Amino acid sequence: MKKVCCIIFLSCCSFLNAQKKWSLEECFNYAFENNLEVIGGKYNKEIQLQNVKIAKREYLPNITGNITNNFQFGTLKTPQEEHMRNDLFSNNLSLNTQLLVFNAGKVNKNIEKNEYDLSATDYDLKQIKNKIRLQIIQQYLQILLKKEVKKIADESVLNSEKILERAKKTTKIGTTAKIVEVEAFANLAREKQKQKNAEIDINRSLFNLAITLQLDNYKTFDIEDIIIPNSLHHQLKPIDEKLNLAYKNQPDIKSAELSVLSAKKQTEIIKTNLYPSVHLTTGVSTNYLDNFHKKQIDFHKQYDNNFIQKVGINIQIPIFNKGITNLQIKQFRKKEQLASNNLTLKKQKLKQQIQTIYFNINSNYEKYLAFLESEKLAKLSYDFAQKSFSAGRTTIYDLNRVRNNYVNAQSSLIQAKYNYIFSLKLLDFYTNAF
Repeated sequence: MKKVCCIIFLSCCSFLNAQKKWSLEECFNYAFENNLEVIGGKYNKEIQLQNVKIAKREYLPNITGNITNNFQFGTLKTPQEEHMRNDLFSNNLSLNTQLLVFNAGKVNKNIEKNEYDLSATDYDLKQIKNKIRLQIIQQYLQILLKKEVKKIADESVLNSEKILERAKKTTKIGTTAKIVEVEAFANLAREKQKQKNAEIDINRSLFNLAITLQLDNYKTFDIEDIIIPNSLHHQLKPIDEKLNLAYKNQPDIKSAELSVLSAKKQTEIIKTNLYPSVHLTTGVSTNYLDNFHKKQIDFHKQYDNNFIQKVGINIQIPIFNKGITNLQIKQFRKKEQLASNNLTLKKQKLKQQIQTIYFNINSNYEKYLAFLESEKLAKLSYDFAQKSFSAGRTTIYDLNRVRNNYVNAQSSLIQAKYNYIFSLKLLDFYTNAF
């Protein structure tokens, strides 16, 4: 009995798991937690955070301890031409510290540079997430589109089955020729094939999204339906307003701006090598000596007697280093120009992308309006064709042709609607309005 209950429980759990449908937000969250690019971006951010901490520690003093033990063995020749043992043991103990006093602000500049780099890695991570988010939205909408197409295919199969049933009856009583029934059978087969193709397209789109999410079990994967209004409204803010918003919020642009600041700060860091640096040094030391032959002063006594304290200032003044510092300054100024050029290039590309998106939004909306009118007329034509076929005034071939025109108009309208919606989402992506 326990085994039966366990099997039933596991079957129920498996059924519930198979029926789970993913929302768009769940897809985002799962991808951000498991996508390898996102994980790599997080590692880069953590690494750069440690660089900031290391740079800030440069203000702290260095403290080093040193213990030296030396053993010396051999003989020594005296002025009296006598040989004697010269065995010796020495012990030295010291503790030294060095504190930075002045280095032309190099430490502070290095901290600022690393903080710029840390912020840049944060924006790089946001850019990775935005690209993944956009890819998921595109694939999510693609699945919804394929499901809409499947609904049209299902409706076509139902209509074809009704036409076939009518054709069977009219052929049986002799009202229509046998060819009408045969054509109705053939048309139903064609519609079922379209229905199967639509189902395969849905599964393929679900598979693509599952692969993007890096799911292991994609066969039971499905998404929640999103209600998209049948009528769309076209309201766009001026392109300059959207462009300024994109410049302000796009992570890729923000990262490039920080790269310019980082490059300038690196040049300032190199310039500090032209100035002297000053360190305060302090230390204490003591030692012990034993020659193994003479009466020695006690170990602790020697440590007390030989105790030394010292304090000093270490000044390093650059005089000549083969002109390397000046060459490095020129080199990093070129890197500044390269970073500025890269920022300008990214802004130029972003502007082109926004302009292209605006064009696509307007053109997709115009297509949507055109297909909306076409779909209305195609439906009106199909309604008349159905009535004419029922009255025996038109052939089944004409009915199927009109029906195909109506289905094509429906499919084109749905495709135009989803293209328009995706164009709007693409604009949101570049203006960071997610």
